[in-house]
Amino acid sequence: MERFDTKAKEWDNNPDKVIRAKKFAKEIIAFIPSDKTDNALEFGCGTGLLSFELKDTFNTITLVDTSRGMIDVLKEKITDLNVANFKPVMANLLEEKTNISNIDVLYMLMTLHHINDLDKAFEVFKNIISTNGYICIADLVEEDGSFHAPELNFDGHLGFSKEELSVKLADYGFEMEYYSVPHTIEKQQASGLKKYPLFLMIAKKM
Repeated sequence: MERFDTKAKEWDNNPDKVIRAKKFAKEIIAFIPSDKTDNALEFGCGTGLLSFELKDTFNTITLVDTSRGMIDVLKEKITDLNVANFKPVMANLLEEKTNISNIDVLYMLMTLHHINDLDKAFEVFKNIISTNGYICIADLVEEDGSFHAPELNFDGHLGFSKEELSVKLADYGFEMEYYSVPHTIEKQQASGLKKYPLFLMIAKKM
């Protein structure tokens, strides 16, 4: 998490991060019915870019991250913008017991590919999401391993295929209801400009 701690202060300066947060929020709002009474949770929230786009959609939003730097920046933003319905939490939900439960919508953006143990993650998500609640996963479509620079020694997932991820979700009682590819990250690589599509998958807890 040290890498994210050091990048926290400049995280929001990347225009692509801001643009994709707006795009994914728009699709989540369009698909999930809400009367503003629902309680949401952002898993791996970073500085909360996605949640700030969704702040008027849900009654409360719990924002969880393991990075102290990210949570500190998030708290500053909450104070500066006077947001009353955010609950920032620094915790590792996959390792620590919390009293978080009855979540109607759990969402994440570019977080899941960092999680090695998907089974543990989906077991946790299943336990904290209410029946008929939703999980929204925005992440990389399967890629060739070039997205992360070699010096980062990345050991997570190289994106996800629609089929494999939907099967994994089904194993934990979630049924896929929506899938799109609304955004593409472009990176300059040694071979030239390379495109990395990002998907949004929304599944319902049955």
